[in-house]
Amino acid sequence: MEKTEWYLEYEIQYNRPGLLGDISSLLGMLSINIITINGVENQRRGMLLLSKYDENVTRLKSILQTMDTIKITKLRKPKLRDKLAVRHGKYIHRDADDRKTIRFVRDELGLLVDFMAELYKQEGHKLIGVRGMPRVGKTESVVAASVCANKRWLFVSSTLLKQTVRSQLIEGEYNNDNIYIIDGVVSKRRANEKHWQLIREIMQLPSIKVVEHPDIFVQATEYNMDDFDYIIELRSHEDEEITYEPVEKQQFSQENGFSMFDF
Repeated sequence: MEKTEWYLEYEIQYNRPGLLGDISSLLGMLSINIITINGVENQRRGMLLLSKYDENVTRLKSILQTMDTIKITKLRKPKLRDKLAVRHGKYIHRDADDRKTIRFVRDELGLLVDFMAELYKQEGHKLIGVRGMPRVGKTESVVAASVCANKRWLFVSSTLLKQTVRSQLIEGEYNNDNIYIIDGVVSKRRANEKHWQLIREIMQLPSIKVVEHPDIFVQATEYNMDDFDYIIELRSHEDEEITYEPVEKQQFSQENGFSMFDF
């Protein structure tokens, strides 16, 4: 029988000396291995566990519930956000009104890159939108996550180095393992019909597509926000408001001193 991963999270009610040692000893007596352990937000500790027998996890829960020094907050098969919480010591934060919108600030770039890399490793079509003001690190995070996931990235439209608008891909670039990156502002303002036809072809591929400025992108296409699987918002600080007038002004009023690639 193969071992199963579990995620245990508990809130410390009274942090006495030897508490972690007692829990570790209990896990050992139940033949449950600790893979990773870390402090999580708000006096909580998270553990990734490995157990051969599910009934031992049930026994563990029963015993821990009798302890007055801790309170179990989660004991379940680990979700992606659980694994990330153990790695980074903090949870990713979803929007209260829209559960597929996930918020990050610039200080959490490591967590953002790790999260996106895990999404990239999943098979099949996924459409990911990225919102954020200029120079906050959107494109750099998308590319860094591609490297972490060992995926090749392709700019369909971008302003990372020069304004790039692709009208076609060569044969080797049609690959389900590629990450296709689209800048919604560039595509709306600079694209021709061949570019939009290329985007429609890419959308049919069972691969990952990342759209920067998704709100602008849907204005110029038949797609809408419901088509996106995830919306990632990246801010310099928590109270920053994401608006699109400065974005369009920065990219197109002065052309940023860049020439334009159109191929």
